[in-house]
Amino acid sequence: MTQLRDTRQTLLLVDDEPINLQVLNHTLQQDYRLLFAKDGNKALALARAELPDLVLLDIMMPGTSGYDVCQALKADPATAGIPVIFVTALTGDAHEERGFALGAVDYITKPFSPAIVKARVRTHLSLVQVDVLRNTRLQIVQCLGMASEYKDNETGMHVVRMSHYAHRLALAAGYTAAQAEDVLHAAPMHDVGKIGIPDAILQKPGKLTGPEWDVMRRHAEIGARIIGEHETGLLRLARTIALHHHEKWDGTGYPQGLRGEEIPHVARIVAIADVFDALTSARPYKPAWPLEEALDLIRREGGKHFDPVLAELFLGCLPEILLIRERWADREGLFDDLAAAPSVAAAAAAAAAQSASETLRPSA
Repeated sequence: MTQLRDTRQTLLLVDDEPINLQVLNHTLQQDYRLLFAKDGNKALALARAELPDLVLLDIMMPGTSGYDVCQALKADPATAGIPVIFVTALTGDAHEERGFALGAVDYITKPFSPAIVKARVRTHLSLVQVDVLRNTRLQIVQCLGMASEYKDNETGMHVVRMSHYAHRLALAAGYTAAQAEDVLHAAPMHDVGKIGIPDAILQKPGKLTGPEWDVMRRHAEIGARIIGEHETGLLRLARTIALHHHEKWDGTGYPQGLRGEEIPHVARIVAIADVFDALTSARPYKPAWPLEEALDLIRREGGKHFDPVLAELFLGCLPEILLIRERWADREGLFDDLAAAPSVAAAAAAAAAQSASETLRPSA
């Protein structure tokens, strides 16, 4: 008869006293799959082999102490993310401080209450799940952002640079570190709607006709539909950016013709970051604009295309902007590779022309 695999979350219990392991076993066995180690070396071997969801770790053990085990776990990339709770007879602030300094998430003193242990374990496992969910959502957002770049035949560095520009501008505009980080991660989704634009239009060399521009402009609304409605969080921010980053301060943008402060603030930030990177990036059909010309356009378009306050803040961030531009520069020789494949080069040229900004490419 086939034995069903135990799919419960796994805890590693480490203590050199069998009675303590028995008490923990009695407390936790109903809800979790348990692993046991009576010394530090076995604990490390089990942690690396089994990758438990959480470790309950005694400190005072012969040979390798709990402090040593925790330090080794945190030094190994494979186990660094596993939360460690010290369960020990050592009391006093100094011991707790050392435990937290080594990377432990909690500190429980013996003799312990089984109810307290269960509650602490449950809390920290919940926090792990929240982190996993957030990281998974972030990876989905990043993958969709990269998918739009493949569709648009961009270099891939465009979304990286412009998202870092947007992050820096958000900080300058007074966003908290956490809010600016959300901008960093949501900005790559700005053109995801191009997935829904026909290749004949998206990759057309030269000017677009009026009807073709009408289709091209739909990518903002398509992007919003792809991301979907969300009440809060990163995807809500990404939807706002995708829908509104082509709106203009003077009301001549799309898709809704919003004007001034009607445009969501984060979309105004991304509009500047997106256009600046398009201007200053080389494309198969054009060299990069000289920096001063690109900066002059940002300056001139303040109060027209761009929020004038944000345009000035962006110009004030120039040293950081240039560092980002240098760090995430396009791979050397990329366009030589494209030139060897004319169809790809033509597609990339057309996409770059559309990406550069609607202010630079009129319809035929």
